[in-house]
Amino acid sequence: MKNVSFYIKKTVELVFLAALCFCLGDSAARIGEHYPFITVSASADGNWGLSFQQEGKPPVANATADYLRQFNAYYADQTEEKVIYLTFDAGYENGNTAAILDALKKHQAPAAFFLVGNYLETSPDLVKRMISEGHTVGNHTYHHPDMSKISTAQSFSKELKDLEDLYRQTTGQTMKRYYRPPQGKYSESNLKMAKELGYSTFFWSLAYVDWYEDRQPTKEEAFKKLLGRIHPGAVVLLHSTSKTNGEILDELLTKWEEMGYRFAPLDDLAAKQTVR
Repeated sequence: MKNVSFYIKKTVELVFLAALCFCLGDSAARIGEHYPFITVSASADGNWGLSFQQEGKPPVANATADYLRQFNAYYADQTEEKVIYLTFDAGYENGNTAAILDALKKHQAPAAFFLVGNYLETSPDLVKRMISEGHTVGNHTYHHPDMSKISTAQSFSKELKDLEDLYRQTTGQTMKRYYRPPQGKYSESNLKMAKELGYSTFFWSLAYVDWYEDRQPTKEEAFKKLLGRIHPGAVVLLHSTSKTNGEILDELLTKWEEMGYRFAPLDDLAAKQTVR
């Protein structure tokens, strides 16, 4: 009887946690840390989430690669090759981007920086440095809203086009049509609208909680997640606002290289997926 009660209790707990995965976007990845056998149902609408089930292997995502591909959307390279695609979300500048760029330059590692309007307005010199050092600059929307709540093509387009215009005014160049949904919140209609605007959408297959400025992870916590969960074809999401990332990136890239990984631009991933 005791065993029956235990399993009933655990079943109720897991149902509750699965419900949280659906309702709370950022919770999905964290729940997977403690209950790695939970998978999130494939969904055309909701919050991007991952479940890591085996070290060194790709996670289970809440939408399949085949489903996403029809919208020119991707979260990882379906490969056995030890290749990593580095991406950074940049909402504002707080003194860490220069160190990140220094580490990338040292390792000759290309990266993609997904910017919002505030970053372009306040840090044009750093954006120009990203470009001059061969990195990709992508669209993270102008205001960083929950895009899944935007239902009209006009409003959706404005968030992307306003950032495109500011980028052109700031750099004299045309922004790459690579889009990352703020907070990983998306809907099928969003994916369709992005594709119709000529955008490819990029989620991720590895991230960790690095975005709270007043609760930065320790080096040990960061390495545990980023080394233990790296996998072939990973699209890694880091935040340029993270002090920890600025401090550890050189060593982190070295450790990944020692594990046999190389770094490639998102252009390579997009090109490989297009020809499938």
